[in-house]
Amino acid sequence: MKTIKVRKAIKIKGECIAPADKSVSQRAVMISSLANSPVRVDNFLDCDDCRRAINAFRAMGIKITLKKTAANTSILYVQGRGLKGLKKAKHALYIGNSGTTMRLIAGILAAQDFKSVLTADPSLSVRPMKRITGPLKAMGAQIKARIKAKQEYPPLVIFGKDLSAIKYSMPVKSAQVKSCVLLAAIFAKGTTRVKEQIKTRDHTERMLRLFKSGISVNGLSVKIKQVKELKSPVNFFIPGDISSAAFFIVGATLLSGSRLKVKKIGLNPTRIYLLKILKRMGAKIEILKKGSNLKSFEPYADIRVVSASLKSTTIKETEAAYCIDELPILCVAACFATGTTKILGASELRIKETDRIYSMVTNLGKMGADIKSEDNNLIITGTGGLHGAQVESFGDHRTAMSMIIAGLLASGETTVKNSSCINKSFPEFMKILKNITKLT
Repeated sequence: MKTIKVRKAIKIKGECIAPADKSVSQRAVMISSLANSPVRVDNFLDCDDCRRAINAFRAMGIKITLKKTAANTSILYVQGRGLKGLKKAKHALYIGNSGTTMRLIAGILAAQDFKSVLTADPSLSVRPMKRITGPLKAMGAQIKARIKAKQEYPPLVIFGKDLSAIKYSMPVKSAQVKSCVLLAAIFAKGTTRVKEQIKTRDHTERMLRLFKSGISVNGLSVKIKQVKELKSPVNFFIPGDISSAAFFIVGATLLSGSRLKVKKIGLNPTRIYLLKILKRMGAKIEILKKGSNLKSFEPYADIRVVSASLKSTTIKETEAAYCIDELPILCVAACFATGTTKILGASELRIKETDRIYSMVTNLGKMGADIKSEDNNLIITGTGGLHGAQVESFGDHRTAMSMIIAGLLASGETTVKNSSCINKSFPEFMKILKNITKLT
């Protein structure tokens, strides 16, 4: 397993292109595979999670080609076979550590006319799946899972059935659950209605609208009828992932004298709470490019970050739900903010690739942070500095990248163990970081 050592940096300076959005890339594979004609996807993210989605649909007969460009970005070509064009895989579909792929593909497979088996790595195999099997079973799906203490876990055995529409009030704040139900709903007889507690990431709704599904959204309610076909948009562009760019944004904010331009970063309204929270804390972040890009099916623009002093804030439960993937790096930011920052009701952090509340409290505590957890709340009092230490990724990509940024801000040397998990979402992370980081 890879170990990364970092020392205190002087500043972050220059520009970079944010890696393509992972959430959008995974959905692009799935929905394009169900379209009625070929689709070209520009700026696709080539990472472990997206490869899991590609491999699963290839195993079900979809022709998918991934090509690198001269600019080191990737273009995805998908030969869609229509809503009923998938074929039974010859073997179990191994999803690895990709929770998004596991939960979303289950909605599609529940409506096919064949049996499917979804397996996962040890980490994903202990993440709860009853949150998706429950609504799918209500639609008529037949699913068997590993059961422990009344919860359901992978592997999932899915016997494809004809589905019926449901009215579903979301008991959890999860875009993955919502997306699973919506993808099943395009096959289900009747009109499915989903009601959320809060507005979660809407990448699935946006992409289904791009493919002319007839989906409609009214506040917290989403409605979609059984779809006859998904019409290919021929090609579309995936913007940069703000969850990945977050590490550079926070690093540039905290290292004095830094000035960073991040190009083509996604500004989906359900994803920009990181920027709102950082600005509230005093960060200097400016949107540089406006116009047609902001009218794309997934809006994007360039942003500039200039170093700034931060003050503490309280991140309420509703806000935490909007930036769950960015909370680990916000913990690092809070260590350098004046006052006490509170992150409330972050229970979803407990069931990610690892328990991220535990991973961040443990690691930052080793580096001298004043950080503690109370139930599902995080309390962080800024000390203005950290010291180097040996820390652990706990197999979680966002914990690993957060601790590397913490190491750039800390005195001495920081060793981050088991960091190969970064490839799950951001294989180019260290390369980009080295290009924009000034050590002397």
